[in-house]
Amino acid sequence: MKRYKNVYRKLCSSENICLAYLKAKKGKSKKLSVVEFDKDFKENLENLKTDLENMNYRPRPLKKFIVRDPKTRTIHASAFRDRIVHHAVINILDPIFEKIFIYDFFASRKDKGTHPAIQRFDYFKRKVSQNGLILKTASSGGGANNFIVRDYDSIQGYCLKADIKHYFDSVDHEVLISILRKKIKDGKFIWLVRLILKNFDSEVKGKGMPLGNYTSQFFANVYLNELDYFVKHELKAKYYIRYVDDFVILHRSKKRLEYFKIKIIEFLKNINLELHPDKSKIIPLRKGVTFLGYRVFYYHKLLRKRNIRIFIRKFKEKLDNYDPTQTSPNKLIEELQGWFGYAKWANTYKIRKNIIDSIVEKFNTKDEETKNKIYEKL
Repeated sequence: MKRYKNVYRKLCSSENICLAYLKAKKGKSKKLSVVEFDKDFKENLENLKTDLENMNYRPRPLKKFIVRDPKTRTIHASAFRDRIVHHAVINILDPIFEKIFIYDFFASRKDKGTHPAIQRFDYFKRKVSQNGLILKTASSGGGANNFIVRDYDSIQGYCLKADIKHYFDSVDHEVLISILRKKIKDGKFIWLVRLILKNFDSEVKGKGMPLGNYTSQFFANVYLNELDYFVKHELKAKYYIRYVDDFVILHRSKKRLEYFKIKIIEFLKNINLELHPDKSKIIPLRKGVTFLGYRVFYYHKLLRKRNIRIFIRKFKEKLDNYDPTQTSPNKLIEELQGWFGYAKWANTYKIRKNIIDSIVEKFNTKDEETKNKIYEKL
């Protein structure tokens, strides 16, 4: 196994620090902390580089705030200067670990994401169920003949749907460091990683990572790469998909999935993790599987009802606050395109049409050409 040496020197290079600065700044250039840093960014970057080189760098305390969207979560925000360091660290680690991540890990990777993961799930379910084909036997006259039919009420196959209990709070710092050491042979780099991990007042000393840190997301992905290799190479599970701590395994045999689950529970103990008892179940594919915000059935998909309720509530609030005399319907629709892009992957035409109808009604749009352009967004 190849190990990388002297990576800390590369991390502290002017090229890497500048690239990290541009990444940390992207989409946030109007924030006060970024504006303040930019007033003398050359000197600020040089000072940061010097602090890192001399190992005098110390992260600033995290700012904590609560987000309720849809679940209540505690988010910790790092100072802009520290976010630059986080990007500098990931600039080094990402190309190293990207080479060893399995194909069917879909979080925070180029050309991956939720939609490709759902497409992969669709492909796997067809493989496991043999495209919904059922072998039946019928007798005709003096003999019996076998024939294949599609019977969607009897879709074959099961899905082990699971996630990790309190994942971000449970990540063990020493286990993570040991995983990183398999690829990184540089004490200074490991020193910086420890510094970032310790800059979080967790409930259990030596455990946990803050939601909101760029490094937390990446380290979370690296940590469960150990599980990926176990499932793929030890259990030989062919139809496996992971997205952060949310994963599925599809198989034609329920007993086989029960065996996989037992072995995964045993393996996770070695890295101080456990499956969520209420969210880790074996589900018949014919009943549909909730995965990454969708309810995936064999021949169609639905959005989770909770996701729809939350969106409709927020949309109505937004619509009520718009003044038809001060803006256009197209502007409002542009703001909805992100959600529409997500919703289009499920059977949501009626929901999206009702939203467009309410916008047309709100703005009293009567011009046919304008209305046609609006409805093109469907």
